[in-house]
Amino acid sequence: MEKDLVKLKCKNLLEVALITPKGYENSLLLQNLDNLPSTGVVQAKILSHHRTPKTLQIGAFLPSFNTPLKITIFYPKKYHTSLFPIDSTLYLQGKIQKQFELEMIQPKVIKHFGEITPIFEKRKGVNLLELTRSLITEQNLLQTPLPREYIPHILPIFHPTLPFYRQYTYYKTFPPSSLKSLKFIEVFLYLQSLQKKKRNFEAKCICQGEVEGFISSLPFPLTQGQRNAIEQIRKDLSSSIASRRLIMGDVGSGKTIVILCSVLLAYPHKSILMAPTTILATQLYEEAQKFLPSFVRVGLFLGDRESKKQSYQDFDFIIGTQALIHRDDSLDDFALVMSDEQHRFGTQQRFFLEKLASKEGKKPHILQFSATPIPRTMAMLQSDLISHTFIKDTPFVKDITTQILYKQDFPSLLAHIKKELEQDHQVIIVYPLVEESESFAYTSLKEGEGYWRKHFEGVYCTNGGDKDKDKVLQEFREKGKILLATTLIEVGISLPRLSTIVIVGAERMGLATLHQLRGRVSRNGLKGYCFLFTYSHNNQRLKDFTQTKNGFEIAELDLKYRKGGDLLEGERQSGDEFRFFDPSSDLEILENAKEVLTQTKNAQKQDIM
Repeated sequence: MEKDLVKLKCKNLLEVALITPKGYENSLLLQNLDNLPSTGVVQAKILSHHRTPKTLQIGAFLPSFNTPLKITIFYPKKYHTSLFPIDSTLYLQGKIQKQFELEMIQPKVIKHFGEITPIFEKRKGVNLLELTRSLITEQNLLQTPLPREYIPHILPIFHPTLPFYRQYTYYKTFPPSSLKSLKFIEVFLYLQSLQKKKRNFEAKCICQGEVEGFISSLPFPLTQGQRNAIEQIRKDLSSSIASRRLIMGDVGSGKTIVILCSVLLAYPHKSILMAPTTILATQLYEEAQKFLPSFVRVGLFLGDRESKKQSYQDFDFIIGTQALIHRDDSLDDFALVMSDEQHRFGTQQRFFLEKLASKEGKKPHILQFSATPIPRTMAMLQSDLISHTFIKDTPFVKDITTQILYKQDFPSLLAHIKKELEQDHQVIIVYPLVEESESFAYTSLKEGEGYWRKHFEGVYCTNGGDKDKDKVLQEFREKGKILLATTLIEVGISLPRLSTIVIVGAERMGLATLHQLRGRVSRNGLKGYCFLFTYSHNNQRLKDFTQTKNGFEIAELDLKYRKGGDLLEGERQSGDEFRFFDPSSDLEILENAKEVLTQTKNAQKQDIM
């Protein structure tokens, strides 16, 4: 078997089971003509030929069914006449149908018949039909971790029976029971590969800092979700094994306080946090200075001249941007490495900071924070690599009205904006494109800027490519009225006076991104409005979004409309997917696969003992 697996470039038999046929050729003799149209083989006696300018009409008779048959060959060649000699008895393969009379169009004359044959994609030097038939047997599958109930539904894929073939023809794909079995195998192998990637490392430090005094000193109570997260982090940091945890909270769930509690749990050991933007790093620094006890020395490193004069050794808690990974300072005495809005960093960027903080094979504890919840299925898929914490409650309920707007609604939108500005509130208008494009129906950021500056005061404009974007955002926060921007304002920035966000071309964005943008408003209990401006009428995805406020429900909804990316390599995006397994609907199969994987792992341990 090993040589065959090498030929197929497969590590095990279950990987072979995922090399499925692209179709089937049915050469079984038809037993009846009850369910037409029907594909198969019939015995026919050729009676006559009749040529027209574009066809060869062949009269035939089916002795098994005692009925005539008309055969039509379109654009016949000379050899077709000799292929169907008069008075000969032939076996014909193809589709038999009945409109006015029984007929076959372009049938194939065959000599060998009596089976249903899988058709595979061609591979150079490999006979997939022979190899899969010899490898995928009941005896071989019983030696794999595949649960027995799936085996009867995998075997017919490679050894098709007539009932299986009829189901395949009916569904135009594998029958549901076979598809379920393929889904199981696919996600089981995926989880197995993740498990092999996981390695436990000794922690540099066992942290046992005290946090209750700090929590009781806060001018507001913590939510249960925040308390649960802090308790899970406390257990992680007090372990001798370096922990890795992703903390996901909905927009406005109070992740910042959880970050500050994590710093105190690590203290007197040092902590470092990387944020994706200067403005977010500065906000976190200001919050840390405001709430943390004075004995915790907090440093801000932004890559500017002032930062370059500072040393890591002078601080207990360092906050910075990606400039942190370009410094020469030692992180040897840092026990905790954190990243905020972690999805904004590449895997390599996060890993590099972790690597800098590692020492003699020992690792720091890792905490990643995100306000973009992921679906439960995705969390389960990742759970062998990273632990998950969900903060599902918020300190207060946001009052945000979400509404879809069309072109004819623009006058009412203008009236709303004027009303909000009169109350000293702020408005953001998010454009999907910076420059004008002939192939793009919506107004661009640059085109829209002229209109808003002409009709309103206090208008600011920036985008992701703007070198001064942080300065623009800071000025807008303090004295602006309307901000024109791209989705760069999706991340983290706190704008207490922001009441309204208008998202142009909303149907072009993922629901998670829309939810993040919506989360910019009503940060401090202010009545909020989110307007989705679109030319796409009756867009069900946007309608569903307006009815859903919870970020975790949005994540499930987003998964339904988009395709789950590859979590193993961290490079594939939402357009890539499993071939059979569907993260949006196959949670039960995933749970079964995880259970079987655990049982397999435990059985292997017992064998070793």
